[in-house]
Amino acid sequence: QVQLVESGGGLVQPGGSLRLSCAASRNIFRFNAMGWYRQAPGKQRELVARITRGGSINYADSVKGRFTISRDNAKNTVYLQMNSLTPEDTAVYYCNVDHGADDYWGQGTQVTVSS
Repeated sequence: QVQLVESGGGLVQPGGSLRLSCAASRNIFRFNAMGWYRQAPGKQRELVARITRGGSINYADSVKGRFTISRDNAKNTVYLQMNSLTPEDTAVYYCNVDHGADDYWGQGTQVTVSS
């Protein structure tokens, strides 16, 4: 079992920034990959950013150049730095762990971009 605790969501104005954190209960270097997904009301959950054990990173086209995923292995934490936020980024953001045959999810953190 892996427990994931997300933090950093909130209300921000368009053009603003937020940094999400996801702290894992186990050594994150053991995981195949970690990522951030989001789900807006009435929409399917979608991948935002993902980083593999080897350090390969991929982003959704809609966030490229604005969001940055990173990790701190010593703290067992993955981050999502979000800049130049727009109302279209409003969603619940979920941390995900790909651990082979198992997937683990955090409880989600709300991000609302509004003036």
